[in-house]
Amino acid sequence: MTIRAVPVGIGHYLPARVVENAEFEKTLDTSDAWIRSRSGIERRHFAAEDETTSQMAIAAGTAALTHAGLTAADIDALVVATSTPDLTFPSVATMVQAGLGMTGGFAFDVQAVCAGFVFALANANALIVSGQARRVMVIGAETFSRIMDWTDRSTCVLFGDGAGALILEAQDGAGTSDDRGVLATDLNSDGTHRDLLYVDGGVSSTQSTGVLRMEGQEVFRHAVEKLAQTADAALTKAGLSHDDIAWIVPHQANLRIIKRTAQKLGVDMDRVVVTVQDHGNTSAASIPLALSVGVARGQIKPGDLLVAEAIGGGLAWGAVVLRW
Repeated sequence: MTIRAVPVGIGHYLPARVVENAEFEKTLDTSDAWIRSRSGIERRHFAAEDETTSQMAIAAGTAALTHAGLTAADIDALVVATSTPDLTFPSVATMVQAGLGMTGGFAFDVQAVCAGFVFALANANALIVSGQARRVMVIGAETFSRIMDWTDRSTCVLFGDGAGALILEAQDGAGTSDDRGVLATDLNSDGTHRDLLYVDGGVSSTQSTGVLRMEGQEVFRHAVEKLAQTADAALTKAGLSHDDIAWIVPHQANLRIIKRTAQKLGVDMDRVVVTVQDHGNTSAASIPLALSVGVARGQIKPGDLLVAEAIGGGLAWGAVVLRW
C-alpha cells in the first residue's frame, strides 16, 4: 500500500467588487481591446478597503470544509501560499487557523509568488506521505491590488484578488498511476532572474511595501518554456504522458501563455481550465480558484488526471500531477 494525498474538498472566494477593463480607460492610456488582446483578461475582482488576505482565505477555507463535509477540528495542518500577507508576521496561516476555529495542529505560510500554490501543495503532500498529518488544507490567497503601480498600464491591469482552498486527505493507494491523489511534483527556482518580476520594497531594504515591477516580454518567454518543461518532468515522474491528461489547470496569468504552453504539451484548449478572463492574475490564488471553478462547472470529475503548473517571481516554477 502507498499513502496518497487525495483531494476531498475545494472552495473559493472572490471579493464583491468586479472591475471591468473599461474602468482603466478613465485613468490610463489603455482600452478594453488592448487588455484583452494582450492578456485575455476581461475583468478582475478587487478587495474592499477593509478586506484582507486572511479574511479571503478564511472564506475560501470555510467553503472547502463545507464541500468536504468536514469541520476545522478535522484538519491537522494548514498551509497558505501568499505574497501579500496582512502583516509582516504572524503568518496568514495562523490567522486563518484562528478564523476557522482550528484549535489543534499547525499552520504556516509559503512564499513563491505565483508558483506559491504548487509549492504549498508539494509541501502538503510531503506532510501527508511522511505521516505528519492526515488532513491538510492548502490555500492560495492574494490581495495584489495592494501592490500595484496604478500609473503602469503594463502591469496594473493584469492582476486581481481572491482565494482558493483545497483539502487533501491521507488515503491508501496501490502505488500506481491509477491512484487518486497527488502522483508527482516538480519544483524549480533560479534566483538569477530576480529582476524580471519583483516588488521594489521590503522590510529589510526599504521599510515599505513597494509596488510590483515586471519585464513582461522576458517573463513571457521564460513562462512558456519553463511551464512546459516542468509539466513534462512531473508527468515523467508519475509514469504518465500527455495523452493521459484530462485537464491542465494552469496558473492564470495570461491567455497567450496558457495557449502556448498547452500547444507545447500537445493538449487541445478544450482540455484546459481557463478562468483568467474573469479573475485576472491572482498569483498564488489562481490555480485553486481555477480548480474550484472547474469542479463547480462540472468540468473536473473524480478520476480525472490533472496537471497544474505555475511560474512566478524568483523565478520559481513547478508542476503537480494529481488524479482528482
